[in-house]
Amino acid sequence: MSEANVQTVADMQTAGIPVLKLEHLTMQFGGVIAVNDFSMHIDQGEIVALIGPNGAGKTTAFNCVTSVYQPTGGRIYFKDQEIGSGRIHHTPDRITRMGIARTFQNIRLFSGMTVMDNVMTAMHLRRRSNLVTQMLHLNADEERKNREKAWKLLKTVGLTDVAEELATSLPYGKQRLLEIARALATDPSLLLLDEPAAGMNPQETAELGQFIVRIKNEFDLTVFMIEHHMNLVMDISDRIYVLDFGKPIANGTPEEVQQNPVVIAAYLGVDEE
Repeated sequence: MSEANVQTVADMQTAGIPVLKLEHLTMQFGGVIAVNDFSMHIDQGEIVALIGPNGAGKTTAFNCVTSVYQPTGGRIYFKDQEIGSGRIHHTPDRITRMGIARTFQNIRLFSGMTVMDNVMTAMHLRRRSNLVTQMLHLNADEERKNREKAWKLLKTVGLTDVAEELATSLPYGKQRLLEIARALATDPSLLLLDEPAAGMNPQETAELGQFIVRIKNEFDLTVFMIEHHMNLVMDISDRIYVLDFGKPIANGTPEEVQQNPVVIAAYLGVDEE
């Protein structure tokens, strides 16, 4: 992490400024309200999960944070800066430059590129060279440093042995790890994971949980996660927020949420007797 980022983190901890804060977030598509008056915050170094039944509005909330959608109501703050509202809307690449990276529910790797090139391409967001320096081969030092960094990231996720293979030829679980490595290549301080354990068996899910905690500590990250695997959510989350039909219905520690009757009813239904 750069000195500037370290200073920013120190300042936030001193001032008590959340890394991410949503104030009355609302996202409406025509007559459908996908997210309805949702407020939350995530502090530095936390792993916070957003859960709820299918169609609850979880990915829509992620899309608002990353500026895929512009909220129709409320405000979004990253650290101490307003990044989304009815009057403020950045492009997704601008949000990434600010320090927010994400993975997707449906894996979106660069097909036709190798594992290494997928990670290297993500680094271009922060490259200092331009078209002229590239044409004149004046960016060799930067490319070398980026390749070294990419190799370290692949080592972190255990993919150095397949670095030159096509990304889409990897098994599903390794594609998930590559997508996380590509997100880390953008130097985020906030990492959004959209159902990272989708399609994984129980052993793979447990290993993924350990991996998320490890990279959170190693890269000094704050993690915001959508996940349906409740064992993973309960094992690694510091706090949990619950959405149902776009509305927040509960939040708290894993133990509090797990025992909340409103949450149980949302997931399991209620007897009609």
